[in-house]
Amino acid sequence: MRFTRALTAAFVLLGLAAAPAAADSSPSASPSEGGDAPTTAGTSFRTAAEFEQGQVATADGAAGDYLYWSFPADAEQRPTVKATVKLPETHAAQTWRIDVYDGLRRRQACQWGAQTRTADAGTSSLELACVLRTVRAWSEPWANDPLPGTYYLRLTAVNVPASDLGVPVSAEVRVESKDVGGAAAVDGSLAEPLVPGIAVTSGSGEDDEDGKSAVLSAIEPEDGWSSGWWSDRWVWSGIGAVLAALAGIGGYALTRGSGRPSRVPPGA
Repeated sequence: MRFTRALTAAFVLLGLAAAPAAADSSPSASPSEGGDAPTTAGTSFRTAAEFEQGQVATADGAAGDYLYWSFPADAEQRPTVKATVKLPETHAAQTWRIDVYDGLRRRQACQWGAQTRTADAGTSSLELACVLRTVRAWSEPWANDPLPGTYYLRLTAVNVPASDLGVPVSAEVRVESKDVGGAAAVDGSLAEPLVPGIAVTSGSGEDDEDGKSAVLSAIEPEDGWSSGWWSDRWVWSGIGAVLAALAGIGGYALTRGSGRPSRVPPGA
Protein backbone atom coordinates (compact mmCIF):
# COMPACT_ATOMS: atom_id res chain seq x y z
CA MET A 1 0.00 0.00 0.00
CA ARG A 2 2.79 2.41 0.91
CA PHE A 3 4.53 1.67 -2.38
CA THR A 4 1.31 2.30 -4.33
CA ARG A 5 0.79 5.66 -2.61
CA ALA A 6 4.43 6.64 -3.25
CA LEU A 7 4.10 5.65 -6.89
CA THR A 8 0.92 7.74 -7.31
CA ALA A 9 2.52 10.79 -5.70
CA ALA A 10 5.59 10.40 -7.88
CA PHE A 11 3.55 10.35 -11.08
CA VAL A 12 1.73 13.52 -9.97
CA LEU A 13 5.09 15.23 -9.41
CA LEU A 14 6.32 14.02 -12.81
CA GLY A 15 3.28 15.56 -14.50
CA LEU A 16 3.87 18.90 -12.77
CA ALA A 17 7.55 18.84 -13.71
CA ALA A 18 6.92 17.96 -17.34
CA ALA A 19 4.35 20.74 -17.86
CA PRO A 20 6.89 23.60 -18.01
CA ALA A 21 9.08 21.59 -20.37
CA ALA A 22 6.17 21.07 -22.76
CA ALA A 23 5.38 24.77 -22.61
CA ASP A 24 8.98 25.72 -23.40
CA SER A 25 8.97 23.63 -26.56
CA SER A 26 6.04 25.49 -28.14
CA PRO A 27 6.65 28.06 -30.88
CA SER A 28 7.11 31.65 -29.70
CA ALA A 29 5.22 33.66 -32.28
CA SER A 30 3.42 36.25 -30.18
CA PRO A 31 4.10 39.85 -31.17
CA SER A 32 6.35 41.88 -28.91
CA GLU A 33 4.46 44.36 -26.74
CA GLY A 34 7.31 46.80 -26.25
CA GLY A 35 7.95 49.49 -28.82
CA ASP A 36 6.83 49.97 -32.39
CA ALA A 37 8.21 48.16 -35.41
CA PRO A 38 10.45 50.30 -37.64
CA THR A 39 9.08 51.73 -40.87
CA THR A 40 12.49 52.30 -42.47
CA ALA A 41 15.49 50.09 -43.14
CA GLY A 42 19.18 50.77 -42.83
CA THR A 43 21.64 50.80 -45.70
CA SER A 44 24.46 48.94 -43.93
CA PHE A 45 25.19 46.75 -40.91
CA ARG A 46 25.93 49.87 -38.89
CA THR A 47 22.59 51.53 -39.56
CA ALA A 48 20.40 48.38 -39.56
CA ALA A 49 16.89 49.06 -38.23
CA GLU A 50 16.22 47.14 -35.01
CA PHE A 51 13.02 45.18 -34.42
CA GLU A 52 11.86 42.44 -32.07
CA GLN A 53 10.79 38.96 -32.99
CA GLY A 54 7.08 38.86 -33.65
CA GLN A 55 6.98 42.39 -35.05
CA VAL A 56 6.50 43.26 -38.72
CA ALA A 57 9.07 45.79 -39.94
CA THR A 58 8.36 47.72 -43.12
CA ALA A 59 10.39 49.92 -45.44
CA ASP A 60 10.20 51.68 -48.78
CA GLY A 61 13.15 51.52 -51.12
CA ALA A 62 14.22 51.05 -54.69
CA ALA A 63 15.36 48.10 -56.76
CA GLY A 64 19.12 47.90 -56.36
CA ASP A 65 19.17 49.15 -52.74
CA TYR A 66 20.50 47.11 -49.83
CA LEU A 67 17.98 47.03 -46.98
CA TYR A 68 19.20 46.04 -43.51
CA TRP A 69 17.38 45.11 -40.30
CA SER A 70 18.57 43.51 -37.05
CA PHE A 71 16.85 41.37 -34.42
CA PRO A 72 17.84 39.38 -31.30
CA ALA A 73 17.95 35.58 -31.12
CA ASP A 74 18.70 33.60 -27.98
CA ALA A 75 20.02 30.12 -27.26
CA GLU A 76 17.77 27.15 -28.17
CA GLN A 77 15.71 29.23 -30.61
CA ARG A 78 15.29 28.32 -34.28
CA PRO A 79 14.49 31.61 -36.06
CA THR A 80 12.44 31.74 -39.25
CA VAL A 81 12.97 34.91 -41.29
CA LYS A 82 10.28 35.89 -43.77
CA ALA A 83 10.17 38.79 -46.23
CA THR A 84 7.52 40.08 -48.61
CA VAL A 85 8.51 42.40 -51.46
CA LYS A 86 5.80 44.42 -53.21
CA LEU A 87 6.68 45.46 -56.75
CA PRO A 88 5.20 48.10 -59.09
CA GLU A 89 2.74 47.12 -61.80
CA THR A 90 5.33 47.44 -64.58
CA HIS A 91 8.77 45.90 -64.18
CA ALA A 92 11.07 43.38 -65.78
CA ALA A 93 11.94 40.03 -64.20
CA GLN A 94 13.73 40.59 -60.88
CA THR A 95 15.54 38.21 -58.54
CA TRP A 96 15.41 39.01 -54.82
CA ARG A 97 17.44 37.48 -52.02
CA ILE A 98 17.60 37.53 -48.22
CA ASP A 99 20.80 36.87 -46.28
CA VAL A 100 21.17 36.51 -42.52
CA TYR A 101 24.35 37.31 -40.58
CA ASP A 102 25.18 36.79 -36.91
CA GLY A 103 26.71 39.29 -34.47
CA LEU A 104 30.17 38.63 -35.91
CA ARG A 105 28.77 39.34 -39.38
CA ARG A 106 29.25 35.74 -40.44
CA ARG A 107 26.70 34.69 -43.01
CA GLN A 108 24.44 31.96 -41.64
CA ALA A 109 23.18 29.24 -43.94
CA CYS A 110 19.47 28.51 -44.24
CA GLN A 111 18.30 25.00 -43.39
CA TRP A 112 15.41 25.37 -45.79
CA GLY A 113 13.18 28.00 -47.31
CA ALA A 114 13.00 30.07 -50.50
CA GLN A 115 15.99 32.30 -49.80
CA THR A 116 16.15 33.48 -53.43
CA ARG A 117 13.16 33.92 -55.74
CA THR A 118 12.55 35.50 -59.13
CA ALA A 119 9.53 37.65 -59.83
CA ASP A 120 8.42 37.45 -63.43
CA ALA A 121 7.54 40.61 -65.32
CA GLY A 122 4.29 42.06 -64.00
CA THR A 123 4.30 40.05 -60.74
CA SER A 124 2.96 42.24 -57.94
CA SER A 125 4.81 40.62 -55.03
CA LEU A 126 6.98 37.73 -53.94
CA GLU A 127 7.75 36.06 -50.63
CA LEU A 128 11.09 34.84 -49.28
CA ALA A 129 11.88 32.67 -46.26
CA CYS A 130 14.93 31.39 -44.42
CA VAL A 131 14.87 28.92 -41.52
CA LEU A 132 18.13 29.19 -39.61
CA ARG A 133 19.86 26.51 -37.61
CA THR A 134 19.13 26.35 -33.89
CA VAL A 135 21.02 28.98 -31.92
CA ARG A 136 23.56 27.36 -29.60
CA ALA A 137 24.56 28.66 -26.17
CA TRP A 138 28.22 27.92 -26.84
CA SER A 139 30.41 26.74 -29.69
CA GLU A 140 34.02 26.06 -30.60
CA PRO A 141 35.92 29.17 -31.78
CA TRP A 142 36.54 27.65 -35.20
CA ALA A 143 32.90 26.66 -35.78
CA ASN A 144 30.31 28.70 -37.64
CA ASP A 145 27.41 27.80 -35.37
CA PRO A 146 24.76 30.49 -34.74
CA LEU A 147 25.25 31.97 -31.26
CA PRO A 148 23.07 34.20 -29.03
CA GLY A 149 23.08 37.86 -29.95
CA THR A 150 22.16 40.27 -32.72
CA TYR A 151 21.31 38.95 -36.16
CA TYR A 152 21.28 41.01 -39.33
CA LEU A 153 18.84 40.58 -42.19
CA ARG A 154 19.77 41.93 -45.62
CA LEU A 155 17.23 42.14 -48.42
CA THR A 156 18.25 43.09 -51.95
CA ALA A 157 17.59 42.48 -55.63
CA VAL A 158 20.37 40.80 -57.58
CA ASN A 159 21.10 41.13 -61.30
CA VAL A 160 18.59 43.96 -61.68
CA PRO A 161 18.10 45.06 -65.31
CA ALA A 162 19.27 48.59 -65.97
CA SER A 163 15.71 49.58 -66.86
CA ASP A 164 14.53 48.63 -63.33
CA LEU A 165 17.28 50.28 -61.28
CA GLY A 166 15.66 52.77 -58.94
CA VAL A 167 12.13 51.42 -59.42
CA PRO A 168 10.25 51.98 -56.11
CA VAL A 169 9.46 48.90 -54.02
CA SER A 170 8.20 48.23 -50.50
CA ALA A 171 9.14 45.41 -48.17
CA GLU A 172 7.89 43.71 -45.02
CA VAL A 173 10.07 41.47 -42.83
CA ARG A 174 9.25 39.44 -39.75
CA VAL A 175 10.97 36.85 -37.58
CA GLU A 176 9.44 34.09 -35.51
CA SER A 177 11.26 31.42 -33.51
CA LYS A 178 10.52 27.93 -32.32
CA ASP A 179 11.92 27.09 -28.90
CA VAL A 180 13.72 23.80 -29.43
CA GLY A 181 14.47 23.30 -25.73
CA GLY A 182 16.84 20.83 -24.12
CA ALA A 183 17.37 18.89 -27.34
CA ALA A 184 19.76 21.68 -28.38
CA ALA A 185 21.31 22.32 -24.95
CA VAL A 186 25.09 22.24 -24.63
CA ASP A 187 27.41 22.20 -21.62
CA GLY A 188 28.64 25.77 -21.90
CA SER A 189 27.59 29.36 -22.45
CA LEU A 190 28.97 32.64 -23.73
CA ALA A 191 30.08 35.22 -21.21
CA GLU A 192 28.11 37.84 -23.16
CA PRO A 193 25.79 37.63 -26.20
CA LEU A 194 27.23 38.70 -29.54
CA VAL A 195 25.84 42.22 -29.93
CA PRO A 196 28.70 44.16 -31.55
CA GLY A 197 26.46 46.08 -33.96
CA ILE A 198 26.44 49.84 -33.54
CA ALA A 199 23.06 51.52 -33.83
CA VAL A 200 22.83 55.28 -34.27
CA THR A 201 20.02 55.75 -31.74
CA SER A 202 19.39 57.68 -28.60
CA GLY A 203 21.37 56.54 -25.58
CA SER A 204 24.48 57.15 -23.60
CA GLY A 205 27.88 56.65 -25.11
CA GLU A 206 30.68 58.41 -26.87
CA ASP A 207 29.99 60.42 -30.00
CA ASP A 208 30.97 58.90 -33.32
CA GLU A 209 32.67 60.77 -36.14
CA ASP A 210 29.34 62.23 -37.31
CA GLY A 211 28.63 63.75 -33.92
CA LYS A 212 25.74 61.37 -33.21
CA SER A 213 25.48 59.29 -30.09
CA ALA A 214 26.49 55.71 -30.86
CA VAL A 215 25.58 52.88 -28.48
CA LEU A 216 25.77 49.12 -28.60
CA SER A 217 22.64 47.46 -29.92
CA ALA A 218 20.00 47.69 -27.22
CA ILE A 219 17.64 44.98 -28.47
CA GLU A 220 17.36 41.74 -26.55
CA PRO A 221 14.76 38.99 -25.99
CA GLU A 222 11.70 40.01 -23.98
CA ASP A 223 12.76 37.84 -21.02
CA GLY A 224 16.44 38.77 -21.29
CA TRP A 225 19.37 36.66 -22.44
CA SER A 226 19.26 33.13 -21.06
CA SER A 227 22.94 32.44 -21.91
CA GLY A 228 22.14 28.73 -21.90
CA TRP A 229 21.96 28.38 -18.11
CA TRP A 230 18.51 26.73 -18.14
CA SER A 231 16.81 24.21 -20.39
CA ASP A 232 14.17 21.52 -20.03
CA ARG A 233 17.01 19.00 -19.96
CA TRP A 234 17.18 19.76 -16.22
CA VAL A 235 13.54 18.71 -15.89
CA TRP A 236 14.02 15.43 -17.74
CA SER A 237 17.18 14.71 -15.74
CA GLY A 238 15.14 15.13 -12.56
CA ILE A 239 12.44 12.86 -13.96
CA GLY A 240 15.06 10.21 -14.69
CA ALA A 241 16.38 10.45 -11.12
CA VAL A 242 12.86 10.03 -9.69
CA LEU A 243 12.16 7.02 -11.90
CA ALA A 244 15.45 5.43 -10.84
CA ALA A 245 14.53 5.93 -7.18
CA LEU A 246 11.09 4.41 -7.74
CA ALA A 247 12.65 1.42 -9.47
CA GLY A 248 14.91 0.90 -6.47
CA ILE A 249 12.00 1.15 -4.05
CA GLY A 250 9.92 -1.24 -6.14
CA GLY A 251 12.75 -3.76 -6.38
CA TYR A 252 13.26 -3.67 -2.63
CA ALA A 253 9.52 -4.12 -1.99
CA LEU A 254 9.40 -7.16 -4.25
CA THR A 255 12.51 -8.90 -2.92
CA ARG A 256 12.45 -8.25 0.84
CA GLY A 257 10.28 -11.33 1.52
CA SER A 258 6.92 -11.85 3.18
CA GLY A 259 7.73 -9.93 6.36
CA ARG A 260 8.44 -11.58 9.73
CA PRO A 261 10.68 -14.70 9.75
CA SER A 262 8.91 -17.93 10.65
CA ARG A 263 9.53 -19.34 14.15
CA VAL A 264 11.56 -22.55 14.33
CA PRO A 265 10.18 -25.04 16.91
CA PRO A 266 12.54 -25.77 19.82
CA GLY A 267 14.61 -28.89 19.38
CA ALA A 268 14.06 -29.03 15.63
